[in-house]
Amino acid sequence: MSEQPAGGDLSRLRQLNASAVLRELRGDQPLTLTELSKRTRLSRASTEDVARDLVGRGWLTEVAPASGSVGRPARRYRFNAGAGRLLGIDIGGHKALALVTDLDGEVLNQSRIEIPADAGRRERLAALDRCVAKALAGGSGGEIWATGVATTGLVDGTGKVMLSDSLPEWTGVDLGAHVRRLAPGPVRVENDCKLAALAETWRGVARYAKDVVFLLAGLRTGAGLIIDGKLHRGFANWSGEIGALPAAGWQQAPEHLTQWLDTTTQTTSHSSDGVDGFERVFVAARVGDRGALAAVEGYVRDLAVGASALVLTLDPQLVVIGGGFSRSADVMVEPLRRELDRWCLRTPEIRVSAFADEGVALGAVRLALDEVESTITTGLRP
Repeated sequence: MSEQPAGGDLSRLRQLNASAVLRELRGDQPLTLTELSKRTRLSRASTEDVARDLVGRGWLTEVAPASGSVGRPARRYRFNAGAGRLLGIDIGGHKALALVTDLDGEVLNQSRIEIPADAGRRERLAALDRCVAKALAGGSGGEIWATGVATTGLVDGTGKVMLSDSLPEWTGVDLGAHVRRLAPGPVRVENDCKLAALAETWRGVARYAKDVVFLLAGLRTGAGLIIDGKLHRGFANWSGEIGALPAAGWQQAPEHLTQWLDTTTQTTSHSSDGVDGFERVFVAARVGDRGALAAVEGYVRDLAVGASALVLTLDPQLVVIGGGFSRSADVMVEPLRRELDRWCLRTPEIRVSAFADEGVALGAVRLALDEVESTITTGLRP
């Protein structure tokens, strides 16, 4: 429903009306002007004006009338997902992943390049360049309207990494400026945990929830918060960084898994193969290995300390487990639920992301779409 703007701000009113129409047309079925008017609670004249404007700017397309219809058919409109392309990039500790999607987030092409964990700034950026070039050369067609970039660490509003303690030489990288040389259109950069949370509320298991704690469980642990249906960034964009507090338990949590790997004869090295190395612990726990079960339970106990603090603070409807370890979350959910039952006044529903390690890149696509949709305010096409 559109709102009445204060002070007669007509541009704000047009933005709200256009947003309302686009929101209703995000489904699979086209709608007539009458249906749109009823759903948005706009007058038919206002609905027609908005639809005409959005068609002219490429957001909507008018659907041809059904064959055999009698009389003058009602005009029907559909969201034009193919009008442009979005680019979502995840540059992390072990990989660069780039997704090219339509405006509905459907993946049209993707590229993935593995990166050594000890890679320096120059090597990591070079891998990013190759990954993006390969994704853009995939023949998906269409112009890139906007790009979203996800990275570990704390990011400022310009796209510069202010602090990263997990990637070598990454603090100070102006990632926004770098990616602007690789792809057309505006570029926005955000922390990977926040964007993973955004992906879950957009197209994942948290689509129905308004208050969500997302736990990025992998080689490192992080969190993203959704409050009242919106990504919560905080005053300085540092929200969710509870792992910085040693008492939260997240810094030492992976040590339980590492110790099991160090004491088993299954492997002599786990530092070079990323998440897959730790996957051995979860596989062994799944088949009942007592040492592996103890390692997983120790990991979950530490994970639950910080998670409990977030749950007690936010009182979320849902906790989502994502990240590289989410592929093995079946052996983590019940221990985590028991730990949350110990510390929390109310244990929320716990669900597992279906995106595995691709959720961050999809969240970057959603960030790019947010940038594109912001052009509704200005009336300019990306």
